[in-house]
Parts: sequence; C-alpha cells; structure tokens
Amino acid sequence: MNSKILKAHLALLGANLIYGANHIIAKGIMPHKIGASAFVFLRIVGAGILFWLLKTFIKERVAKKDLRRLLICGLLGVATNQLLFFHGLNLTSPIDASIIITAVPILVLVFSFFILKEKITSNKILGVTIGAIGAVLLISTGNSADGTSSLLGNLFVFLNACCYGLYLVLVKPLMKKYNTITVVSWAFLFGFIFMFPIGIEDVISTDFESFTLHTYLTVAFVIIGTTFLAYLLNTYSLNNVSPSVNGSYIYLQPAISFIMVSIYAYWLGHEQYKEDIGWIKIVSCLLVFLGVFLVSKQSKRT
Repeated sequence: MNSKILKAHLALLGANLIYGANHIIAKGIMPHKIGASAFVFLRIVGAGILFWLLKTFIKERVAKKDLRRLLICGLLGVATNQLLFFHGLNLTSPIDASIIITAVPILVLVFSFFILKEKITSNKILGVTIGAIGAVLLISTGNSADGTSSLLGNLFVFLNACCYGLYLVLVKPLMKKYNTITVVSWAFLFGFIFMFPIGIEDVISTDFESFTLHTYLTVAFVIIGTTFLAYLLNTYSLNNVSPSVNGSYIYLQPAISFIMVSIYAYWLGHEQYKEDIGWIKIVSCLLVFLGVFLVSKQSKRT
C-alpha cells in the first residue's frame, strides 16, 4: 500500500470516528436547545466559511460546465443530506441512525451501476438483497421498538443515506479534476443557497441565551469536527480510493455509537437510551453488515 492510499484510509478512519461520535453528541442538544433545521444552517454556514478561507490559498477556476454537477452535489451532499440526517436523528435512536447509514455502500453500488455502468456480480446482488432486508426490518420496527426509535426518523436517515450515496458517485469525477478544497467549497456554497430559505427562520427563533457551555461546545464539535474536518477527510480520500471503499468505512459508525450510547445509558445514567439496545437492532445490524460485506468484497482493489 503506497503512502497516498495509506493516507486516504487514515482519513476515512478519522472521518468515520467523528461521524460515529456525532450520532450521540449532536442528539444531546436537539430539540430542547436547537432545532434540526437551525443546527444544519449553522453547520453549513460555519463550515462553509472555513472552507472558503482555505480556498483563498488555492487559485483554481471551475469550468462552467462543471458548475451544474457541483450544484447537484451541494444539494445532495450538503443541504438535503444534512437536513434529512439531523431531522431523522432528532426523532430516532442514535444506534438506529448509525445502522441505517451502513447501507450507503450498497446504495453506492446501485447508483454506480445506473450512472457509471459498473458491473454487478451475483455476490453483490445477494448483498444488496440481504442489506435491504436488514434496513427495512430496522426502519419498519421504529414505531414498535422501545427506547428512542422512530419510524419517521429512521425513514429520514435512510433517505439521507440515499442522498449521500448518490453524492459520492457524482462527486468522484470532480475529485479527479479539481483540488479537494475547491470541490467542497463550491458544494457548500450551493448547499447554503438551498438551505437559506429553509433554515433562516429557525435560526432567528432559536433562543441562544439559553445555550450553556456544553451547548456551544457541541455546536463547535459539529461545525468543526463533523462538518469541516470530516467532509475534508472524506473528500480527500476520494482522490485515491473508490466510492465503494469510502463507503465501507461506515461500518465503524454503529460500533462507535453503540459504545457511546452504552456509556450514556449505564455510566452517565441516561435511562432513555437503555432500551435502544435490543435483539431486533442486533439482527438488523448483522444483516446490513453481511450485505455490505458481500457488496464490498470484490470492489476493494485500492
């Protein structure tokens, strides 16, 4: 493994450790401190400013013909992706959200087949089927499960996974053509344009005076860590590895979320999270993992 590939894998490891922690950290202040739409608005504005500050050091022009793809990437990978995820996380369990997100590699495979015309083997078809069963089982049991699960919340997170999977496929050609910072900066600019009419009213109505130090630290973690740093690491990795390899690192997120939920439930005494650890979720998780393993087994060439 050469140094560029190694750095790409380390970047993916770091990004998904951040994402896994985010499931429980971000949920801790929603909705009693800040609403999902307002939170996403702050994410996009804060991280967008950081990206464009970096962009000032990169003198690179984007061809007009690529602006349309960047606009779509901003819509799917920034605005819609984050809105669906935070609204879903606001309604459902952090563990449910992290398990459903592992369907991204399967969705990347499907989108790659239709958009990039990549071949699908019998193993991958089996993986898609098994993974889909696991995801549907988890989503459909949201209302009947104990704890903080939610059918609507799980559905939002699944739609978020669809948007992110499509984004990974669409952004790959741009990563071969432009600097990472250039691509992400433009994507966040377009994402902000889409997000502004949706989130500005919720931001204005947010009671910032009620924010504690913990609230500000959480917002800072989500803007700097989950958004700026994680997007940067994820997009950087696409320079050297395929979208399917990128997506495969999402396996880490349920394990990280499970550990953090367990700490919150049994060490810090957050009783509402104890029921989020049940056999249905374990079975669903295993099915999704098996499906993703079969999908990614033959695609990991880098």
